[in-house]
Amino acid sequence: MRTHTSAELTEWMAYERVTGVLGPERQDILHGIQTAVIANASRGKGSRKAEPKDFIPEWDQGKRGPMSWEDMLAAAKAYTSRVGGTDHTTKGGARGDA
Repeated sequence: MRTHTSAELTEWMAYERVTGVLGPERQDILHGIQTAVIANASRGKGSRKAEPKDFIPEWDQGKRGPMSWEDMLAAAKAYTSRVGGTDHTTKGGARGDA
């Protein structure tokens, strides 16, 4: 993350919205699909057909829906800290005052 700009991160976020999730979430989806296929090939007559969502764990069971900019900023700062990055904001705000 030290070599990536916020513009690059924004581009990746936009790309993910167009192509679907990237990273570990995408792997969960792919494994859910594969497991559902295997389960359906092995199921007995009369049993319920398995769906990929049956095998995809829900890692974040917190609140859903759009995040406020304050929550996004706090999440970005927490992630930056976890990966050893540096916080260059001055006020921690948005709209050019950071």
